[in-house]
Amino acid sequence: MIELYESQRAMRNMRKAAMQRGVVAILDVGSSKIACLVLRFDGAERLEAEGIGPMAGQAGFRVIGAATTRSRGVKFGEIHAMQETERAIRTALQAAQKMANIRVDHVIACFSGAEPRSYGVAGEMDLQGHVVTEQDVSRVLSACDVPDFGHGREVLHAQPVNFALDHRSGLGDPRGQMGQRLACDMHMLTVEDTAIQNLAHCVKRCDLELAGIASSAYVSGISALVEDEQELGSACIDLGGGTTGVSIFMKKHMIYADTVRMGGDHVTGDISMGLSVPANVAERIKTFYGGVVATGRDDSEMIETGGETGDWEHDRRSVSRAELIGIMRPRVEEILEEVRARLDAAGFEHLPSQQIVLTGGASQIPGLDGLASRILGQQVRLGRPLRVHGLPQAATGPAFASAVGLCLFAAHPQDEWWDFDLPVDRYPARSLRRAVKWFKDNW
Repeated sequence: MIELYESQRAMRNMRKAAMQRGVVAILDVGSSKIACLVLRFDGAERLEAEGIGPMAGQAGFRVIGAATTRSRGVKFGEIHAMQETERAIRTALQAAQKMANIRVDHVIACFSGAEPRSYGVAGEMDLQGHVVTEQDVSRVLSACDVPDFGHGREVLHAQPVNFALDHRSGLGDPRGQMGQRLACDMHMLTVEDTAIQNLAHCVKRCDLELAGIASSAYVSGISALVEDEQELGSACIDLGGGTTGVSIFMKKHMIYADTVRMGGDHVTGDISMGLSVPANVAERIKTFYGGVVATGRDDSEMIETGGETGDWEHDRRSVSRAELIGIMRPRVEEILEEVRARLDAAGFEHLPSQQIVLTGGASQIPGLDGLASRILGQQVRLGRPLRVHGLPQAATGPAFASAVGLCLFAAHPQDEWWDFDLPVDRYPARSLRRAVKWFKDNW
C-alpha cells in the first residue's frame, strides 16, 4: 500500500518536471488503436494552480503532434505481447514527435480493462473549531477506511469526492473554513497490478518516463460529458475495440467505474465468422454498411463481400444489409445488456439526472443511440470529445474521447490521495460498499 502511494507520488513529481519542460506525450493504449498526442504547455499554466483543478480547463496547452497506429499485442485493453505493443507505441510516438518536431521524454498513459473495482470509503476527524489546513485534509484522508481489496491489485485512482464540515456536506474544498468535525468521502478504483506493471515496463522499454496513468473509462467521461452532466449524475459508456468502459460522474467527480470485456472488435469477429470473410473485410463491411436497426429497404440492398482467397467464384458473393444487421445486432445488444447490469449494480437509477452518453469508436454504428435508449433508459446521446487547441480534424471523433480526456487530465489533474502528505502510519480497517449507493446514502 505504501509502495503504491510512493510510486503514484513519484509519477506526480515526474508530471511537474514535464510541465516545467513544457512538453508531454499522451498515450492511449487501446485494443484497436494506439493514439499518441504531443502537448505543449504555455508558461502561465505551468505554475501549478493551488487546490482542486478545473476539469475542463481549456487554456494552458495545445496539441502540436498527433499520430495513431493499429494496435498490436493488446487484448481486452491489456498488453498480451510486449514486443508487438512496444513496436506499435514506438511507431505512434515517432510519428507524433516528427509532426511536433520535438523530442518527448515524459508520457501520461491510459488503458482500459484490468478488471476495475470501485470502492466508496469515508473518514472523519475532530477539528476543535480551528481553520481547516492542508494537514487536516491529509489527516481525514488517512482516516478513511481503506478496504482490503485483496492481493495483486493496485489503486489507480483515489479521489476525495466530497467534504463535510459539521452539518454542511457537498463541499469541494474545505481548506480555510472553520468547524468542529471534518468528514470526507473518497472514491477508490483498484485494478490488477500486473496490467499497470506491464504498461509501465512497456513505456520504459520505449525510453520514456511514465508521468501518470489513468483509467480510460475515467478520462473518456472527462472529455465526453459536458459540465452539467458531470455535476448532475451521468454515465459515460466508452465503446472501444476490445472493451467497453463504464464510468459514472456526480458533482464533477467520478464515483464509479467498470469495464465490460466486449467491444467493436467482437462485432467484427461475428461478421467475419457469419459471412466467412477475413477480419479486415469484415471491418470494412461493418464500417461502410453496418447498423443495428433494419428497415424494409435493407432486404434489397446488397453488399459485395470481396475476399482475397484467389477463388473468384468464392470471392464474388453478396449479402443483404438485413443479413448483416441480423449478425451485428445480437452482439451489440449483448454489450448494452452487460452495461445495463453494471449500471444497475452501481445504483445508477438513484442519481438525479441519469443522462447516458455513448462515445468511443464503436458508438458510431448507425442506429446505436436508439437501441441503447431502449436497453439503458430514455436519456441517451452520442458524445464527441471536447475541442482542444491544435487537435487535428482526424482526431476529433468519438474514437478519441479517451485521448482528449487524457490531455485534460494531464493539464488539470483532480486532487488525489497522493497529492497530500499523509501520515503513513495507518492504513486501517476494512469496509466495502458499492460506490454509487454509498454516494446516494451519504449526500
